[in-house]
Amino acid sequence: MLDQDGYPDEASLAAIKDWDIIEQGIDGLLDLITENTNWADRQIDIRGKRVLYFEYHTGGWSGNEDVIDSLHHNFMFWSMFWVKSTRGGHYYFKIKRQKWYGKSRIT
Repeated sequence: MLDQDGYPDEASLAAIKDWDIIEQGIDGLLDLITENTNWADRQIDIRGKRVLYFEYHTGGWSGNEDVIDSLHHNFMFWSMFWVKSTRGGHYYFKIKRQKWYGKSRIT
């Protein structure tokens, strides 16, 4: 969760990095990312149901840079869903829902 200065705590960053999408699913990870992003309503866009289009924009905030860095170190997530990154802290992911993802709401 964010502290009074808008930074995510170390435990949350570690949870993002270590999240197991097979066991824990996608929805919980996206919720955790949203909870740990300063100005999430402006920095995150998630569209779709069976295919999620997830955009993350850091806005230059170092706490948000820490979140995307932790996600980048989540090898399973990044290798499966990353589409592109553009200059200025913009990241784009395409997540195709699979029945074998744990705890996904859509199967």
